[in-house]
Amino acid sequence: MGIVEAHNVEVLGSGKQVIVLAHGFGTDKSVWKYLVPHLLEDYRVVLFDNMGAGTTNPDYFDFERYSTIEGFVCDVLAILEELQVKSCIMVGHCFSAMVGAIASIYRPDLFSKLIMLCATPRLLHDKNYIGGFNQEDLDQMFEGMCSTYEAWCSGFAPTVVGGDMDSVAVQDFSRTLFNMRPDISLSIAKMMFLFDMRHILPMVTIPCHILQSFNDAAVPVAVSDYLHQNLGGPSIIEVMPTEGHLPQLKSPGIVVPVILKHIHLKLTE
Repeated sequence: MGIVEAHNVEVLGSGKQVIVLAHGFGTDKSVWKYLVPHLLEDYRVVLFDNMGAGTTNPDYFDFERYSTIEGFVCDVLAILEELQVKSCIMVGHCFSAMVGAIASIYRPDLFSKLIMLCATPRLLHDKNYIGGFNQEDLDQMFEGMCSTYEAWCSGFAPTVVGGDMDSVAVQDFSRTLFNMRPDISLSIAKMMFLFDMRHILPMVTIPCHILQSFNDAAVPVAVSDYLHQNLGGPSIIEVMPTEGHLPQLKSPGIVVPVILKHIHLKLTE
């Protein structure tokens, strides 16, 4: 199957400027449902599902290819090539912000800016670095995913989104998380929670807009400061008065206007 079909690629809108929306772990392209209607009049919007999302065919998931972030980077570049995109603004959530960062190192000509939503170069604590998780946290998480995946989803979703199981945002995330095949979900989680992309930040020279929830159980606000200080090109931070790691689902009334503002905002050195 071709790259467009495999990733359920959709191209919506008719503007000249292309905006690529890239979702994070445990979700699919539906995570952008509140943002997309605000873009269609003025932009050409590219939506796709990362391989491994519950909406993709699990038979296409190559465990070796996606054992590192590079597999996802190659997918994004292949999608842009297939669609003949010459330049785009990429909005990347969670680890997909790092996918966009690495892709921009390979092909800076393809990206006019990167909007990083709740992004992190490393989720694991390190010396003089607060990532959000310690190794014991991750060991317990991986064990829970292996033993009873459904029960793990029921606990992980409200913690990450920030809310109870009755909230629409938690239910949305629970659905997309549970739709992933458990072994694929575990493989992607291990890649994402154990990667360290701090060394690549100085090589990212395109403008980066760092948007962060004030209270995010997965990514502390300090991480956005770290990104800002270490990226190689111009960057700006906006800490939003939102809670949770998926504010585009939980607080779209706040997040959508912020993303739209940063799409228009131009950074200078």
